[in-house]
Amino acid sequence: MAATATPVLDLFRDLAAIPSPSGRERAVADRALAFLRDMGLEPTEDDAGARIGSDMGNIHVALPPTDGGGTPIFLNAHLDTVPPTAPIDPEVRNGIVVNRNDTILGADNKAAAAVMLAAVADVVRGGRPHAGVELVLTPMEEVGLRGAKEFDTSRLRAKVGYCYDHAAPIGNVVLAAPTQRSVRFRFVGRAAHAGIAPEEGRSAIVAAARAIADMPLGRIDAETTANVGIVKGGIAGNIIPPECTVEAEARSRDAGRLREQVQAMLDAATFAANLAECELESRIEPEYEGYRFSRSDPAVRLAARALEACGREPVYIESGGGADANVWNTRGLQCVNLCNGMAEIHTASEHIAASDLDAMLDVTLALIDAARNPPQTSTIGGA
Repeated sequence: MAATATPVLDLFRDLAAIPSPSGRERAVADRALAFLRDMGLEPTEDDAGARIGSDMGNIHVALPPTDGGGTPIFLNAHLDTVPPTAPIDPEVRNGIVVNRNDTILGADNKAAAAVMLAAVADVVRGGRPHAGVELVLTPMEEVGLRGAKEFDTSRLRAKVGYCYDHAAPIGNVVLAAPTQRSVRFRFVGRAAHAGIAPEEGRSAIVAAARAIADMPLGRIDAETTANVGIVKGGIAGNIIPPECTVEAEARSRDAGRLREQVQAMLDAATFAANLAECELESRIEPEYEGYRFSRSDPAVRLAARALEACGREPVYIESGGGADANVWNTRGLQCVNLCNGMAEIHTASEHIAASDLDAMLDVTLALIDAARNPPQTSTIGGA
């Protein structure tokens, strides 16, 4: 049975159908800007796109508070997706929004964007009282949170915010997220003819393979993961490969364990390079810093109050993934990641229940209402 069409469902299907892989978000950005301007709002777009390789900048719009008191809040979603490999044609099957074609749906993160835009429309058109609401829509989240990193947070009046960027049922509240480090290795060997003089060569691919085999990868412990994602090397089948690059990552919610994991990967690469008589170049780059909230922090309590007002029992979880929230929290803001029901993201099986779009709209409006009479303030979260 098809779900009953609602404004937020229609808006989500509209946004999802617009391809917006990281760096090419212009069309969906224009749709969001038009939606906001149709309400008489004046959104702004910064020049971050030119600095990070995107055709859109960060979009920001602020609704001034309607009365005194309360806590202003900001809502955040990203408009880019992982690259689709086929057209996106959203349809509702038995109450579930899926893509007719064999690729992503884009619920990550357009389900959040649709809900937040719909909430802003409800506030503006319904004259809903509030303590101040802001919306930030970012590009290039999927490739290192690049849009958020370039956003000038001094533009925000609100210091408490919420993003919806974790694939889990509504009611789940992310209390902690990891720090991520990207690790790149370049093994440099010596080319030689593979059939005539193989002993004169030094195989960079053999060195890289040995290194990868020796690295602790996958789920290391409850806090820590590591992965090798890209391996490139070689010239031809009859040439001993003189160069091979390996791109990897490590994440952990524990700073000490992250240092240990990165060092273990470096040690494995160094040992393998020496064994194969190759040179090794390594580079470690910070992608984002982790954070941790407690259940008693006001931003978390505000989220719990909104969920309970909608009949949802809060469930507190820790994440292995990063989101724009990592950037906001590192900069001294207080941003909680709330789960919105999207599932199997980044795959051709990605989906979200139509009812969850409406339910998350209710949660967002409850957040706005609760922020007019927030919990008492105290120290919030730390990286």
